[in-house]
Amino acid sequence: MLLLGTAIALKGRGVSARRDVWPLETQVARAAWSWLVPAEVRQWENPVSGDVARRSGLEHWADHCAVCHANDGSGNAPVGRNLFPPAPDMRLPATQDRTDGELFYAIEQGIPLTGMPAWGNGTEAGERASWELVLFIRHLPNLTAGEQAEMERFNPRSRADEERERAIDEFLKGSGGSE
Repeated sequence: MLLLGTAIALKGRGVSARRDVWPLETQVARAAWSWLVPAEVRQWENPVSGDVARRSGLEHWADHCAVCHANDGSGNAPVGRNLFPPAPDMRLPATQDRTDGELFYAIEQGIPLTGMPAWGNGTEAGERASWELVLFIRHLPNLTAGEQAEMERFNPRSRADEERERAIDEFLKGSGGSE
């Protein structure tokens, strides 16, 4: 009956990834995902720890995750804002209250009907990288401004970005300016 009522309410309104997510949609989606995650996964504990592993997670995050989730984990990135549903703020309890196993599972398996792809590749190195990301996700609420600035070095850059920087460097060195 709820499905029929929703279908009637939405008839003729069009579809858009730009509309706001309804609070009930978020609650239902999170509950459904939690219900579908295998029970044993919730018990998994992160086998990696320490500053070296967190540093590796920081670099991986900046290179692979920040395009949607932003360096600071807010989800306030051009791609993340335009997904439906938008990329979540990874610093908030909705993410931070998940178990390490649930976060690992989301990274490895992805989350259907969202923009979250499955990153697992079935290798030991791939799993370690996912666990390092879990460690880094736990650190996001305490990320420093210095760490955020450092992450910019690892963010993906287009050829146009690199050319623009090269041209600026050449100009500043005096070899690219016209007289």
